[in-house]
Amino acid sequence: MNAQTVAAVFGGLLVLVVLQDAFEVLVLPQTVNRRLRPARVFYRTTWGLWTRAAHVWPAGKRRQGTLGIYGPLSLLLLFGFWAACLILGFALLQWGFGSHLDLVRGVAGFGTDLYMSGTTFFTLGLGDVTPNSTSSRILTVIEAGTGFGFLALVIGYLPVLYQAFARREINISLLDARAGSPPTAEELLGRHTDLHTLERLLLEWERWAAVLMESHLSHPTLAYYRSQHQNQSWLAALTTILDASAFGIASFEGAAAVQARLTFAMARHAVVDLAQVFRTRPRVQECDRLSPEALGRMRDHLTRSGIPFRADAAADEKLAELRKLYEPYVDALAAYFRFDIPAWSAKTPRADNWRTSAWEKPVAGVAPWAASDAHADQLD
Repeated sequence: MNAQTVAAVFGGLLVLVVLQDAFEVLVLPQTVNRRLRPARVFYRTTWGLWTRAAHVWPAGKRRQGTLGIYGPLSLLLLFGFWAACLILGFALLQWGFGSHLDLVRGVAGFGTDLYMSGTTFFTLGLGDVTPNSTSSRILTVIEAGTGFGFLALVIGYLPVLYQAFARREINISLLDARAGSPPTAEELLGRHTDLHTLERLLLEWERWAAVLMESHLSHPTLAYYRSQHQNQSWLAALTTILDASAFGIASFEGAAAVQARLTFAMARHAVVDLAQVFRTRPRVQECDRLSPEALGRMRDHLTRSGIPFRADAAADEKLAELRKLYEPYVDALAAYFRFDIPAWSAKTPRADNWRTSAWEKPVAGVAPWAASDAHADQLD
């Protein structure tokens, strides 16, 4: 087998592999668990390099801002990677079939095949290099059609991706006033003292968890897209809902407990499936997110809020069992994506995001506009 035959075989396989990968990422609405996929290798490699580069900055806005760039940028780089591989694959096929090309000037060679492949893929049609054999013309037509279809898929895919991102972020933004910034289970439960209201809220988040699972399993790239505010994320929201649902299962009675079970099941399903997609094995946590002291403070807060709940040994045992079902997966995902896992309760009081702005400092217990009015009165 001569070099040209090897090049043609390799080029054909490269084209087929890339087209299959692009189809699975852009078109197929199912999870593909095959290890050796160009997109999977691309993300595992580039995300590792990107996180190392981001850690040049100290923990804070700059590091989080650098990590936030990766999601959209990686998608553009993936498209470029696919296009480069397809151009190379068709160039190898042209060279392997004998480089039957006519040139206006210069000498034919693999560089000419590569140039011909690039202009054909992007449907430029400059005319300075033209095919002069049946096989070369067939390859040119196939590559032109492939390039046209590839660009159409990319253009059609981006709106779908950003619509899914917007749907995810709407509920995360709504959680700000419902559970604090960053969100905690204590605030979520304490701000919904009516169990009927809490039941409806958990129903909404059950559906959100289902949408999150389906969209992020079909388009794993979405998981790398970060929220607008640094103290918010899809994993923080999902963890808070799991915490609140686990507490509801262990401590509530009636319809609220039933809805808590349904929400917990859906949210836990999403966490486990996403951990499998990103191959983040569950791991033992370094510190307990809910110590007995913290649980006691949380129950005191809920008691003052007027929420009826059980607080016996059976409830403690049930809560501990439920936490083991999801916290190791949450911890592994947080380590991979470099997210902060929200606590069960905030150690120090923090103003919600809606209470703050770039022009004024948050005032504890006072809305920003009220603080501004008071300041204006003092000036008068």
